[in-house]
Amino acid sequence: MHKPPIIHAIRDVHDSGFLRVEQLDLEFSNGERRIYERLKGGGLGAVIIVPMLDEETVLLVREYGAGVGRYELGLPKGRLDRDETVEQGADRELKEEVGYGARKLKILHNLSLSPSYMTHMAHVVLAQDLYPERLEGDEPEELEVVPWKLSDLHTLVARDDVTEGRSIAALFMAREYLAGRFSPT
Repeated sequence: MHKPPIIHAIRDVHDSGFLRVEQLDLEFSNGERRIYERLKGGGLGAVIIVPMLDEETVLLVREYGAGVGRYELGLPKGRLDRDETVEQGADRELKEEVGYGARKLKILHNLSLSPSYMTHMAHVVLAQDLYPERLEGDEPEELEVVPWKLSDLHTLVARDDVTEGRSIAALFMAREYLAGRFSPT
């Protein structure tokens, strides 16, 4: 395994209020130097929640994806608020987006979006022992909640409206964890 490159400098390139770009001046272990650009993460992190209604049924949400210009079916997710643990943020987002709270929350892993040029990471949280509770969220419209059997995951990922990679990966992690074939580190 190679040693990580030496970072000689990091410079802000552009701030749009939403996207922040920075340059990294890197030197690799073989002496080669390159300038890389990446999107800087903001905030305190994010969560993506796998809410299990029962042992076999996950609750998905249909939400408009401005980046792809259509409604997508995926897992509830959102940013962590100040002074909020991962579990507290997952429970809050679950209540806002799905209308359930969870008595049992388990962090399974972290996922990146695109590690080559983004710093963003999301905590994958399994939510079990759900109970009805709704909090007002920041979504512009109420999200449609869609129950789906984990045993039918192969059909879900073949749909045209299921393309968000973190949702797909988190669903497979949860299925494997629940089957005893995956253990969080």
